[in-house]
Amino acid sequence: MTENMKGLLLEDRWAPLTSEMGFLETGAEHAARAFAAWHAGLQAPRGIAVEVRPVSGSLEQALSALLPITTPEVQRQLFMPTRSPWTAYLENGWDGTDASSAMSYMARTLGCRGLRVVAVPNTIRKDKGRFGAVMLEVYGPHRTEWLNYVRVVSASNDGGEWVFDQSGEPFAFEKVEQYQARRVKDRFTFDMLKDYLRHLGLSPFEEDFYLPEGAPAWLVERKGPVLPTHAEFTLAQAREEF
Repeated sequence: MTENMKGLLLEDRWAPLTSEMGFLETGAEHAARAFAAWHAGLQAPRGIAVEVRPVSGSLEQALSALLPITTPEVQRQLFMPTRSPWTAYLENGWDGTDASSAMSYMARTLGCRGLRVVAVPNTIRKDKGRFGAVMLEVYGPHRTEWLNYVRVVSASNDGGEWVFDQSGEPFAFEKVEQYQARRVKDRFTFDMLKDYLRHLGLSPFEEDFYLPEGAPAWLVERKGPVLPTHAEFTLAQAREEF
C-alpha cells in the first residue's frame, strides 16, 4: 500500500527533492555538461550563465548543494553517479524534481535510456499531507509512438481518486496480473516499483547506491538575473504541509 512506503531513500527526510528522480544511462559528468550546454543556450538571451562544478562528500552533503529551494524557477540540478551505469538527476524546485521533460530530452540527445521514478506516500488528510503516487516512465534514444516514451506504469491519487495508467510494451519482468487488482492503488505498488528497478539495474532507494568510491556529484547552477517573483526556501519550509 502506498501509505506504508517503508524503505524510501534516507527515510524520506529529503522529500520533496527526492520524491521524484530522474536517471540517465550514461556518466554523471558527461550528462551534467551536456545538460548545462543545453540550458546555457536557452538562458543566454536573459544574461544567465550556466556553470558546472563537482560536489564531494556524502549523499546528504551532495543533496545539500541543491539548497535553498527556489520558486518559480529551478536554479540548480544535481547529477550523481551510482553503483551502476545509471546517473541520478535531481532539481531544487519547490515541488521537488520534475524529471519527465529533462530525462526525455536528454535520452534523445545523449542516445541513451532515461527514467522518471516517483514514490510519494499517500498521507493526505484534509488539507495536509501528500497525494500518493508510484510511477515509472522509461524513455529511449529514438522516437516512439509517443515522443520517445518506451514504457509507463503508474498508480496515483489524483485529487482523491486513485488512477492506474500504463502504456507501451510491458517488460518481461513485469507482474502484469497485478494490474487487474480490485483496488486501484494495489495495481502498481512501491514494492513492485523497486522490483522493476532492480531488473533495470537500479537500487535508487538505498543510500549506498550513490557516489561510489568517493566519486563526486556534479552540480549545474544558473548565475545571473532572476525573476521578480523569485523566492528561496529551506527544506523545512517546503515540508511544512507534509
